Amino acid sequence: MRNIALIIAMLSMPFFSFASLLNSSGVAAPVGKDSRQQLMGSPVYIQIFKEERTLELWVKMGEQYQLLNSYRICNYSGGLGPKQRQGDFKSPEGFYSVDRSQLKPDSRFYKAINIGFPNEFDRAHGYEGKYLMIHGACVSIGCYAMTDSGIDEIFQFVTGALVFGQPRVQVSIFPFRMTDANMERHKYSTYINFWKELKPGYDYFAANHQPPGVAVVSGKYVISKPAVMTPVQPQLASNYKLTEAK
Repeated sequence: MRNIALIIAMLSMPFFSFASLLNSSGVAAPVGKDSRQQLMGSPVYIQIFKEERTLELWVKMGEQYQLLNSYRICNYSGGLGPKQRQGDFKSPEGFYSVDRSQLKPDSRFYKAINIGFPNEFDRAHGYEGKYLMIHGACVSIGCYAMTDSGIDEIFQFVTGALVFGQPRVQVSIFPFRMTDANMERHKYSTYINFWKELKPGYDYFAANHQPPGVAVVSGKYVISKPAVMTPVQPQLASNYKLTEAK
């Protein structure tokens, strides 16, 4: 009888493990604060949703990514739609990536991560601009401005991931959560055809909890399965902690 109870408990574990990742509304719940330091150095992925004013930081646990934390975007400018030219005060939308050279710990906006605008897609369409960042100080003229405490944690985990083996951190910037209902709500927008190119990337991550593979072909985003990454050893990074900027 005891063995039967043990087998039932073991079979139930995956269900409860998955359920614990969701809150009562079905939205992914963030990792507990006490557990975050143990994940330092693991690969991370960033999603930004303009309309919801939300930045999500996801961390790889096993084969999938789990929500590490969700942050209120303190400020962004220009409304929905992609950035197209220098001085239009728009904040970018699209698929970007960050390597170590794009980290700016000494930014005048406290700390900053250059998202890499313009990317290949932007250049193919003649879009121009520079120094488009995720940073602190809560002021924006085209960047995504966070609170200083928010950028502290984001910057720390992005840096930790890059230091401990992730070659680039993907940053996916969407106008809104690209559900079918929201796409229908915005179907008459000037930008709807562009947003239809972004939606497969949103859908892929929602279905697989893995960042999508992204390419630009003939000036259009093409989404595919991600390339296989070299495994990172997060346990080697568990004691890594950045010195806070003064």
